[in-house]
Amino acid sequence: MTAVTDQDHTEHPDRRGDAPHEENKPERDDRAHDHPGEGGRAAAGPSGQGDRDSADGPLRGDRADPAADPARRAGAGAGPGGDGPVARRAAGDAGAEQPAAAESRSHGARSVPPLAYDTPLRLRLDALRELVGLSRTRLDSRTLAEAGRILEEAAVRRRLSGQHTVVAIAGATGSGKSQLFNALAGVAISETGVRRPTTAAPIACSWSDGAANLVERLGIPPRLRRRPLQATVDADERLRGLVLVDLPDHDSAAVQHREQVDRVLALVDAVIWVVDPEKYADAMLHERYLRPMAAHAEVMFVVLNQIDRLPGEAAEQVLDDLRRLLDEDGIALGEYGEPGTTVLALSALTGDGVGELREALSRFVAERGAPARRISADVDIAAARLWPVYATRRRAGLSEAAREEFSDRLADAVGATAAGEAAERAWLRNANRACGTPWLRLWRWCQDRGDPVTGRQMLRGQPDEEVTARQRVEQAVRTVADRASDGLPAPWAQAVREAAVRGSQGLPEALDELAVRAGLPPGRPPRPGWWPVAVLAQAAMTVLQFVGGLWLLGQIIGVASPNLGVPVLLMAIGIVGGPLIEWSCRMAARGPARRYGQEAERRLREAASGCGRARVLDPVAAELLRYREVREQYGRVVGVGAGARSGGG
Repeated sequence: MTAVTDQDHTEHPDRRGDAPHEENKPERDDRAHDHPGEGGRAAAGPSGQGDRDSADGPLRGDRADPAADPARRAGAGAGPGGDGPVARRAAGDAGAEQPAAAESRSHGARSVPPLAYDTPLRLRLDALRELVGLSRTRLDSRTLAEAGRILEEAAVRRRLSGQHTVVAIAGATGSGKSQLFNALAGVAISETGVRRPTTAAPIACSWSDGAANLVERLGIPPRLRRRPLQATVDADERLRGLVLVDLPDHDSAAVQHREQVDRVLALVDAVIWVVDPEKYADAMLHERYLRPMAAHAEVMFVVLNQIDRLPGEAAEQVLDDLRRLLDEDGIALGEYGEPGTTVLALSALTGDGVGELREALSRFVAERGAPARRISADVDIAAARLWPVYATRRRAGLSEAAREEFSDRLADAVGATAAGEAAERAWLRNANRACGTPWLRLWRWCQDRGDPVTGRQMLRGQPDEEVTARQRVEQAVRTVADRASDGLPAPWAQAVREAAVRGSQGLPEALDELAVRAGLPPGRPPRPGWWPVAVLAQAAMTVLQFVGGLWLLGQIIGVASPNLGVPVLLMAIGIVGGPLIEWSCRMAARGPARRYGQEAERRLREAASGCGRARVLDPVAAELLRYREVREQYGRVVGVGAGARSGGG
């Protein structure tokens, strides 16, 4: 069996039809010497038919009966690089049928359906996209870089073929992965040997048409794309849709080789890890690759190669130890029908166990579910890495008690209690002025003539009081920010504190203005309905005093007849009744005065609370609402299984 050494048919669907016009064009030397199997294009002869055949792969008739031409097998070693069969096949009658075959294959390649994700995965990707969008202004770009890359790769992979599964073969130096690659392909495609490293660049081998864009996504040039020649049509059908990629050594001494491995592993749908009895427990393999890729267990194969070197039951013992190490890495093993990593033992050299791997691969590829499972595992990993910046193990937010405490602190800072007490005193003072005796009112008028008639009290008159009030406001803002951010992940807690600090700028000045506007109203406090009655009663007592006094004065000067009893009684009633009425009014005024002071305090408290809510609490609540939204989106991204794993971390 011989490999066909050129790119996929779908890259240039019109290549076959145009080949007769290019039969005299020389081939590039780099393709002729890249691998031992590639020289056939240069040696195909002047007819150009060998070039067309090597470019498009073997025809169905050749695959169905590879032994139809014994001379072809006998001359397998002819020509440089063993390309005699390709040249002789080009000279056969099958060449006349190639244009029709190329046309039909090109038509089929154009109709390859793109990948379709199931509804749960689509919802998780949509949630992750929404999560990243809501978090861009709160989290740094490095934190969201992995999630953004997964979204981009998921979108790109969705536009590509859903009928193909890209499987990479990875392993350490000398593990025999290239030998296994050739064994699966049925021919020597990837170079093997004792020289290290042997594989310098990824090589792709596609079992069917339509995978050109997938291979281009991996950055594999056309000269490194191959097509296998299967022994039977059944074998070809079992692996139809498989794109196998042989990677350089992940522990290569060449840095660019390791970089290529890391780059391609992030793009393929599945990976076959090839280990050997000597290096299966290598710390670099487990710590750098297997352990971080534990979430990809369902799209991984771990193959113990070179079991032909192990005597007796040593192969089973090594295989059991390998399973133990994989279990310690957190990789679920696909045993007893459970989903997980398939672990096999084989020998690529002797072929022992290769058929079992081929059968497992055929079932794996036929399911067409590896790309979606790979993306789902990537989302799981991204969600686990984002756990510290989104998840919290306790209820976070701003409680009603914290809001009330903040309002009380602002009320204390603005002097709401003192304002209420001042309003109460002002009401009582006005009641005393209205209902007191004329003589006492005259004395108080003389005493308070220089004071404001409204009884308004300056609450923030002194500089030290203003400094103290500002400090109280700042302390109230810090306290409510700490209460609101308590329990939040660090980035969101910082965002909440920053929102509170931004809102507190200018808050003391705004509270000062509120104290002026919402303090005591201008003018005198309102009077109750009984005040006129009390004033008339007080006036009557004053009239009685005047009448009694004038009556006595008339008796003294001889104008009135002597009668001391009545005028003295009138004067006594006026003198005693006036203070008695004033005391009664003072007692009656306590309740209204208290209510008036409470109303003034309530009005100032509400004004201070509204100012603090608009400037501090609302921005803080907006940040908390944004966090709750991203937390809900994160819950949708995590899903049930990933959430359990993340919660355990």
